[in-house]
Amino acid sequence: MELRDINLDAIKNSSVLVVGDAMLDRYWFGDASRISPEAPVPVVKVTRSEDRLGGAANVARNAASLKARTSLLAIIGEDEAGNKIMDLLEECSVRPCLYRVAGFTTTLKLRILARHQQMLRTDFESEIAPSALEQHSNRFSSLLPDHDVVILSDYGKGGLDRIKHMIAEGRAFGRTILVDPKGSDYSRYANTTAITPNRNELAQVVGQWNSEEDLMNRAQNLRQELNVEKILLTRSEEGMTLFDDNGAWSVPARAREVFDVSGAGDTVISVLGVMLAAGYDWHTAVKIANKAGGIVVGKVGTATVTPEELFPNL
Repeated sequence: MELRDINLDAIKNSSVLVVGDAMLDRYWFGDASRISPEAPVPVVKVTRSEDRLGGAANVARNAASLKARTSLLAIIGEDEAGNKIMDLLEECSVRPCLYRVAGFTTTLKLRILARHQQMLRTDFESEIAPSALEQHSNRFSSLLPDHDVVILSDYGKGGLDRIKHMIAEGRAFGRTILVDPKGSDYSRYANTTAITPNRNELAQVVGQWNSEEDLMNRAQNLRQELNVEKILLTRSEEGMTLFDDNGAWSVPARAREVFDVSGAGDTVISVLGVMLAAGYDWHTAVKIANKAGGIVVGKVGTATVTPEELFPNL
């Protein structure tokens, strides 16, 4: 299918449920022109700050940027970062399905940048109580009927500790379940529709490959072992490769200039989910997700793409 044949109304009528680890990305921008007298580190004079949705919240933001009906199911704290996430979700038209837990620290990543270079990152986070996870799981069940595609965005912060149950329930309900994986234990993602690892993430699980044929064998063996329909491997400057029952199918990279890769995986899986929810086939969805990834790495920090950027001729 050609991009000129894309139906924007179908995208607007699609519905996506994003579940996972929501976080706040905070950026402090400034200049670094001297070294601290206290330690051999640069002194950054902060001139402005910016807050953006991160993790699963950024996935939801990306889906909503394409005008798809988007919900976010996540756990946040009763703190300043949690308040900011709520405000930002409202601004980008994401339906918040959030549990606010007293004593829980909303995950916050603070990045300090000088002259477009990241100088430091500090993280604030805490563990999620089992009682909150139980409520989280029950809410997931109630949201399934209202959404076409489910995206499980795993950042290893505990929000998807019951992911096996979610996959089983979602698949039993007939939903397409996409997982952005984390860590080296992929058994937790068994029986899902598709996983979308990048090169480093896949190598942690199957080992480093030495040829395309070797990669094909390793990826297909993993797919069969996990009983997943598809693996979409994002390969940075090498584009993407889709592994399924038909073999391997690749699309070349679309980035003209790589400025910042943070959040690129969020964009890819969100656009993929939206296009599948809108009724498009996998090859079309992958092509458009690949184009979106190429656009977003040319922007600073966690960013989104718009329908105008993806489909400029519509």
